[in-house]
Amino acid sequence: MSTSDPSERPTYTAEQMTKYYDCISLPSKYRHELGSKSREAATGKDALSFLAALQRYQLASVPFENLELHYSPHHIINIEPEYLFHKIVERGTGRGGYCMENNCLFGTVLRSLGFDVYSAGARVSGSMQPQAELKYTGWSHMINIVTIQSQRYFVDVGFGASGPTHPIPLIHDRVSVNVPPQTVRLNHTHIPDNTSRDSDKLLWVYEHRNADDAPWTPTYCFTESEFLPMDFAVMSHHTSTSKTSWFTYKVICTKMLMDSGTEQIVGDVTLFETAIKKRIAGKAEALTTITSEEERVRALEKYLGVKLSEAERTGIQGMASEVK
Repeated sequence: MSTSDPSERPTYTAEQMTKYYDCISLPSKYRHELGSKSREAATGKDALSFLAALQRYQLASVPFENLELHYSPHHIINIEPEYLFHKIVERGTGRGGYCMENNCLFGTVLRSLGFDVYSAGARVSGSMQPQAELKYTGWSHMINIVTIQSQRYFVDVGFGASGPTHPIPLIHDRVSVNVPPQTVRLNHTHIPDNTSRDSDKLLWVYEHRNADDAPWTPTYCFTESEFLPMDFAVMSHHTSTSKTSWFTYKVICTKMLMDSGTEQIVGDVTLFETAIKKRIAGKAEALTTITSEEERVRALEKYLGVKLSEAERTGIQGMASEVK
């Protein structure tokens, strides 16, 4: 069971960390042995580059997906760190998860290595939702906040194609390149839904734009207040069971693409419902259109490296998300 006592929060063993490094294909130059060496790497002068490398390589190896809600016998999300390690790392089937799965795994990895990290909640902007009438959701997203040499950074490995691909300092209006030509920034402000305009109610709004002359689009907003494991248990239960949550009736799987030479994220491959698209440098290419369940299962393996067992494949039978 998860615990709210920070001193008892789960961590991974040295053996598990080696398996995690292998899972995300982390180059040897970034592999620090768990213990004094990893703590030094997580707190020293190269801590930010170490954190950034871990984020990039996880994004390029572990997909953002909600397949457990559609392709499983049980349709239940489990966000316990040990279960997530088994599902994502040990099974070797190319699986990932949605935000609270991927970011819980990543937060546990960072804590194990010696990073100063805690998790916080976020509200997703209506501009990113199929329910376009929403301004912001309730607390439905998870991010991690890491402090390096007195500077806080937010990191996210569980949002998909518009999520950040590098640690972003909590600094108002600092623009950085995300996946070219997309740029991102944080806006420390109120959201339209707030009735209070007190200065202590400000939120960090993560925004993106796909061209320098394009307007900024709010992606999600988050608080610096720490959320506890049971907060995320409540959030995940609603996200994975509510009939108003699009995760329960639409299938998505996104994996970021990395240039092996520059080690930078350059695009993504995304399956959404019955279409798969590849996007590099802001240009999208349709890869295939799916007309049957067999085609979708094959496409998940071919384009995203996700292998589903027979029991998982049959789990979608009779669901609204089944391709018929």
